[in-house]
Amino acid sequence: MLLFRRRKVSMDITNKTRKPISLPLPGGKKLFLGPGKTGQVAPKALEYPALAKLLETGDVETSEGGSKRGEEAGGKIGSYSGPRHNATGAMRQSGDR
Repeated sequence: MLLFRRRKVSMDITNKTRKPISLPLPGGKKLFLGPGKTGQVAPKALEYPALAKLLETGDVETSEGGSKRGEEAGGKIGSYSGPRHNATGAMRQSGDR
């Protein structure tokens, strides 16, 4: 028997205004987006009346597929290539000894 995990699909939503906006989401939640910034919402949230109104007016725009931040950042998500002090992994002691 094969079990498949459901992938949580998210939609990118972009603020097309020149002012920061607060997008109302289901469950009393809000998504704050600065001018030209992008966030992620569930596809179900796009059906929420208050958000649907903003989509119709053109204040926000959606794109399918979720974020591709790894590609935008050169494929290095969460990697730090700076100098490594203390490469042995031992922690520095502090306090009374």
